[in-house]
Formats: sequence, C-alpha cells, structure tokens
Amino acid sequence: MSEPHRTLAPPELCANTVRGLVMDAVQAANSGHPGGPMGLATVGWTLFSRHLRHSPGNPDWPGRDRFVLSNGHASMLLYSLLHLTGYDLTLDDLKAFRQLGSKTPGHPERGEAPGVEMTTGPLGQGFANAVGFALAERALAAQFNRDGHEVIDNRTWFITSDGDLMEGISYEAASIAGFLGLDRLIGIYDDNRISLDGPTAMSFTENIPERFDALGWRVLNVADGNDADELDEALTAAKVSDGRPTMVVARTEIGYGSPNKQGDASSHGAPLGEDEVALTKQALGWPPEPAFLVPDEVAAWAEQCRARGDEHEREWYAKVAEYQAAYPELAAELERRRDGLLPEGWEDALPRYSTDDAAVATRKAGNAAINAAAGVLPEIIQGAADLSVSTNTTINGGGDIAPGDFSGRNIRYGVREHAMGAITNAMAAYGGLRPACSTFLTFSDYQKNTIRLAALMHLPSIFVFTHDSIALGEDGPTHQPVEHLAALRAIPNVVTLRPADANETSAAWRIALERTTGPTVLVLTRQGLPMLEADAPVDRGAYVVADGDDATIIATGSEVHLGLAAREALAGDGISARVVSMPSWELFSAQDREYREQIIPSASPRVAVEAASPFGWAKWVGDGPIVAVDRFGASAPGGVVMDALGMTPAAVADAVRSSV
Repeated sequence: MSEPHRTLAPPELCANTVRGLVMDAVQAANSGHPGGPMGLATVGWTLFSRHLRHSPGNPDWPGRDRFVLSNGHASMLLYSLLHLTGYDLTLDDLKAFRQLGSKTPGHPERGEAPGVEMTTGPLGQGFANAVGFALAERALAAQFNRDGHEVIDNRTWFITSDGDLMEGISYEAASIAGFLGLDRLIGIYDDNRISLDGPTAMSFTENIPERFDALGWRVLNVADGNDADELDEALTAAKVSDGRPTMVVARTEIGYGSPNKQGDASSHGAPLGEDEVALTKQALGWPPEPAFLVPDEVAAWAEQCRARGDEHEREWYAKVAEYQAAYPELAAELERRRDGLLPEGWEDALPRYSTDDAAVATRKAGNAAINAAAGVLPEIIQGAADLSVSTNTTINGGGDIAPGDFSGRNIRYGVREHAMGAITNAMAAYGGLRPACSTFLTFSDYQKNTIRLAALMHLPSIFVFTHDSIALGEDGPTHQPVEHLAALRAIPNVVTLRPADANETSAAWRIALERTTGPTVLVLTRQGLPMLEADAPVDRGAYVVADGDDATIIATGSEVHLGLAAREALAGDGISARVVSMPSWELFSAQDREYREQIIPSASPRVAVEAASPFGWAKWVGDGPIVAVDRFGASAPGGVVMDALGMTPAAVADAVRSSV
C-alpha cells in the first residue's frame, strides 16, 4: 500500500477544528475538561490522520491498531477525532456530550462510541490497558503467525498525561513493558506540566525521559507539540522497532489558543466560559459562529480516512485468505477464538471427585481445573503477581512469556497486582485469549479499580484470589481477608464464587470460562476441604447439601463443612438442620423466586456462616444469626485462629439453637 494520504487541509486548520469542537461541547455541557484536548489537538490529529491504522467504517476490524486515551478526562479530543475521521459519531452526538444516554459520556466508555477501545478515566488504567493490548498482540502473533503469513501485526498507541504517570499503576505497567520488550507499543506523553491543582512542579518534578529510559523504553522528544511535521517525524521513527516500547515526549500547552487560560490550570477541568471561548476563537482565527463548525475541507477528510481504512482492510483480508489456504486449521482455530466460542464438550475435561477422595485445598483443585481446561482451551493464558507457587495457577508445560519469546501461557507479572489486573482486562478486550490472573484475596484491594472497570466494560476477565480467610493462619491479619468478599460482592456485574470443595471448584472454573458478559472472581482456600457430591448445581448459586426441616444453615467455602459438622451435633438434640452451600450470591440472586424459596425457605429459621465480614448477609437470613468475623485476625496456625475467632461447629450449632 502507498504511504498514508496527507490531510486534505492544513494541519493547523484541522487542529483548530478539533479545538473548536472541544470548546463548544464542553461549554454546551457546562462541564468537562477543555485544556488537555486543546493542547493535544495537533498530536491527536497527526496520529489519527497519518499513522493510526484503523477503519472508521468498521471499528471492530481485527487487524486494526489499538488506541487508548489513558487521560480519559480529555475525552472530547477522542470524540472529535472519531467524528472527523469518519466514525459513526455525529455532530449531534458531540453536542450531547456528558448528557444522559449519549454516546459521548464524560470519560470514554467501551461500547458507547465506536472506536473507544477501553473505558478510561481513573488515571493510569489506560496506560496499563495499552500494555495489555500490546502483550495480547505479541502472544497471539507467537501462537498463530507463520513465516510469510503475519495475520496478527497491529501496533498499540496511547496518549498519557502527567496524572497518569503519577499513579503507581503506570510505573508497574511501564516496568513490565520495558522488561518484556513490547516493541509494538507506542506512547505519547502530553508534557504540558499542568495538573488540576496547578503546575506539576508542586508535586512532580522527576525527569520523565530518564525514567522511561531506565525502564527499558526508547524515548523520542518532540519540542513543539503543535508542529505537525516534527510530530510526524517522531511517530514515523516510533514505528521502526529497536526492540523496545517507545515513549514520545511531546511538549504541549494546556488550553492552547486561549488568551487568558493557555498554560493555566484553570483550563484543565472546567469550561472556558462564553467570553473566553469567543476570545480563543478570535485568537485562533476561528469564526465565532456557528458553534461546532467543521469546515468543508476538513469534513472531506472523513471520507478519505474511511477509504484508506477500507484499503487497509482489503489488504489484511487478502493476507487472511492466503493464511487460510496455507494453514486452514490454524485459521479456523483463530476464528473460533475471536468469536469467543468454546469447543463442544470441552467441560468434560474438568476433573470430578468422589466423596471418598482425600481432602484438598480449593487452590490446588483450582490448579487441576485450570490445567484440565487449558488442555482443551489453548486460549487460556494466566499470570500471577509473584505468587504462582501459592495461588497454584501455573499452566503446567505452558512455558513462560519472556523477553523475545511470547509463546508461553504463563505471565510472570512480578509484584505488580494493579497493572496485572488492567493488563488482564485489555487482553480480554483484545479477543482470542481468555486471560486469568491471581494473587491473595487480601491483595484484591490493589485490583479493586481494575475489577470495577472490567465489570463496567462487561469484560470476561478472570480474577483468582486464594488464601481466602483467617484460616490461612500464620501470616497474620495483614494477609487474612475480612471485608474483601463483601466489597467484591458489592460491584455490579461481577460474579464471585467461593467454592466449598474440589467439585465446586471445577464448576466455578467452568462458569468463569463460559461467562462472556462480565468478570468472574474465584475465591479459594489454602487449607484442605473434604469432598462434596459431584455435579451439584453450582451455576444456580446455591443448593442443598444436606436436607433438614427445622432450620437452614447457609454457608460458603470452607464454612460449609462447619455447617455440616454443626448439623450432626444438632441432630443429637433432635434438631433437623438443612445445610445450603451458596458459592455465589450473584448467581443465586439471578434465580427465580420459586427456586430461591425451595433452597432457602423463608419460613424456616436461617443462620449464615462465613469466615468474613457479616456485612450483607442479612439479605439472606433477615434477623437470623450470622456467624462471621467482624474483626481482624491473628498470627497463629489456621485452626487455632478459626477457633479463637468463633468459627467452630459449636458456635454454628449454638446459633441454630438460639433461632429455633
């Protein structure tokens, strides 16, 4: 294909069109962040019009470059560029910026506007997402590309800000990207030296080029972020790999063009005001009216960009056709994985256990399950935050992803939980992979924002958390989760599963791998648990383990076995107690009222048992007793801690006696 077409209008005119749209949309909404987009207008235009390989007429084309706006508050930059380059985003959509139900929310949201790859806003997340996209591309290329048939070959571009780089997640993500040598990853740093509170010099004076050089990145400098030719030269150089990711440091001016607010923090997070908008348009040589002006010669570029995207697609699909002819089985497998389809009968590979089998920790049962599934689902890829020997998630024989070798199925994230979560999300969004990541449950706090964003984007990320309660023992209260289950259950669109034995663990992995509409959290034990019956209806969220008429004991995870032991003790008193395993509140809540009543009769006294915070259990037991942990744990053997904090069969039995 020939070199990309140059813009049909002078770059300055195109950049000022972006600035005009930004100012007008933020002013119309009386809310938003005009300063960053105004300063980045030339940067964004140069990238989208000259370098980004995309197809505005087909935003989901698999061969496209990925672009992430990490500083999501600059959303009007992205919306303006999408409109001007021919995506299905109209001027009316821009006029509805930040309004209910619009395609242009305050921060970019995946699934709302075409061309928005990831939901960004919490600073640093998009940076790590970009690393995830680049890693997914390299992993799939290693699995599917063959000599002369490079059907996976896109780049990942992102724009990042001072605020992104202040957040620790960006350091974690930059560190692993540099270590791995993700050379098809290109960042553009908006070096405007202004944050919401004022000059970054108040809190952020480190040498960013030297920081990225130390992290293993190539650094290119652009002295004037409004010089399209200088930017063009730098971005052209960035596409020529030297084995490292690239950071282009572009010096810009926040609020560029505003006579009174250029270079000032006041343009960061508030409309310029009608008078200042008029003055800025005058300073830029821009007509004061009409608002949302797009000159004809700039509007004409959209058609050219769509045509160029069509040409990119035709070339790529021609490559795919050659690949299909040469490697039909590989091509069919890639298509299956991109479509998110699972092979028929795959779940038969998952292990099943007899009640005669020895007790096993659910983290170890999880290892058996992920390895069985990985044997028939090559799309599974997993990583751990330097805890794989403890979380037991390693895919045996799968090899490690390493610098220069992306063919493995295990990612050594190091102690980088936050970036690990965001990278996992982007790999799930990229398509063709089913990523999982793992750490201890108490460290889920480091990932809470990434789990929340996975839920917001409906991404099927899998988060595995082991060492799930005070029963983990000697590591003590810093490592013993208490409030974490309640916090995870509070996030909309997350399914949290805390299995009670190895059979439930196999079922939990099946559910996680079959889910396509949101993230799944698996919460697993360190200590061994006896076996329950196989083929229980775990996918319904709760079921009866042992029947009884006088009371219902509802428990999750290891505490199901406390309930069973309490049931035996109660039988000696003539009390018939039912024991219900409830591995997932969310799945049980989704059942019809008849099933919920069948499992947990509302007329029966109910007792909840969980070695975690009691918060939320009233939904299931009403005023009934809750045997739980409402304090931090202690450093001692797990059984000793459980006894000391009242997590015993006797305590459960007493709670039942008090309620019948």
